[in-house]
Amino acid sequence: MGRSFESVRQGVKGPIDHWARAARALIKEDQPYGERLVALAKKHSSEAFYGCDDPLEAVVFSVLVEMLRQQEEQARERERKESEETHNVDP
Repeated sequence: MGRSFESVRQGVKGPIDHWARAARALIKEDQPYGERLVALAKKHSSEAFYGCDDPLEAVVFSVLVEMLRQQEEQARERERKESEETHNVDP
């Protein structure tokens, strides 16, 4: 007798596989963005699946967490560069 429940990996694999197929169907210029979304979806979706009732919800949660993390990293990098430029200006 087989498993009667879906594992975490199996649960999130479905939506991620669908997104990967959709990414390949995009026009060539947009395919890298679709592929990036798939990569973001994979990043935390297994962990998110434990707190979410739906695999798709876990995948979307994963993407949003990664997007916010990357936004903060970019903001910190901009602030660091601005700070360096401010300190390197000759009076």
